[in-house]
Amino acid sequence: MRYRRRKVDANQAEIVAALRAAGCSVVDLSAVGDGCPDLLVGRGFQNFLLEVKQPGEKIRKDKRGELQRRFHDEWRGQRSVVSTVNGALAAVLACEDLANREVDLA
Repeated sequence: MRYRRRKVDANQAEIVAALRAAGCSVVDLSAVGDGCPDLLVGRGFQNFLLEVKQPGEKIRKDKRGELQRRFHDEWRGQRSVVSTVNGALAAVLACEDLANREVDLA
């Protein structure tokens, strides 16, 4: 099996630094490929998958984009596409807030 070095978006380092400053654990998954999101983020005993894009950029319509779309369509857990520090923090904190809400099942 051959691994290729994946392109890392220029804003990814800034997003990772901000997430870590907010108390998150961050693992760079960008080398995994096959549509796997770029970052695994942990906070509050929860895990978050973040696909990092440049502002204004969307999932592409080529083979790599197809793999990303398929991953997002088939993944049954949390996943988000982010392009800014605020977007990444909002994705993590919004999911954290939802998980901490009490749910009335009656």
